Amino acid sequence: MDEHVEDHYTHLAETYDSTWAHRPDYLDWMEEQIHSRLSLSDERRLADIGAGTGLFLRRLMRHAAPGRPIVCVDPSRAMLDRLPSDPRLVPVRATAEELAGGGVELPWSTFDGIIIKEAVHHFTALESTMAGLAGLLAPGGQILVVTLPPRIGYPLFPEALDRFAAGHPEPRQVEEALRAAGLRTATEFAAFPVRIDRGLWMKLVEGRWMSVLSSFTEAELTAGLQWIAEHHPGPTLEFDDRFAFITGRIP
Repeated sequence: MDEHVEDHYTHLAETYDSTWAHRPDYLDWMEEQIHSRLSLSDERRLADIGAGTGLFLRRLMRHAAPGRPIVCVDPSRAMLDRLPSDPRLVPVRATAEELAGGGVELPWSTFDGIIIKEAVHHFTALESTMAGLAGLLAPGGQILVVTLPPRIGYPLFPEALDRFAAGHPEPRQVEEALRAAGLRTATEFAAFPVRIDRGLWMKLVEGRWMSVLSSFTEAELTAGLQWIAEHHPGPTLEFDDRFAFITGRIP
């Protein structure tokens, strides 16, 4: 894990869950989007890559048990330390590349479902990592990747939007990597309408809640906040949070 990114998530861990406290409807919506795209049963073994604090695992935990927990993979110790203390969750500190390379100790050798939510842009080698993860699937297993498109409609300053786009793979690239790994693929899009108080939005940006924001200096971020204030003067901001849901299944 890049040291800069690790520092970002160590800092973010303390406030990560609270940044979503104002959007419980979004949490419910995202959990349902994930849940509806996974073929779940009480016998399925799941792994969440980039699990963080486990914020999006509540519904999936209904299908877990102490003897068959969800494996929560994340390279940030600070984030994993904030997982709920629940025997249905097992933290594993590792990157996706390490997991794909087979050098990580796991409760079992194969999984029925692997979830990757807003983490694929951190992969350093997309195709080889997807190929390695596909090799961890049991017969009939699937990978679900949830990701933003490179061009997002967030009310951010232009430099942040451009830098985000430069470091983010296109959904089609993710799907192609899954297909190259021998999986049967499909991509769907869904959007969640966001309506947020501008003051709260400014606090989220100031707190660098997106990893791309951690790449800006204090002076650059201050200038970016000023740009947002000038170009989005209303008390409420509205935009669509649009996601790609990319599935890859064992044929």
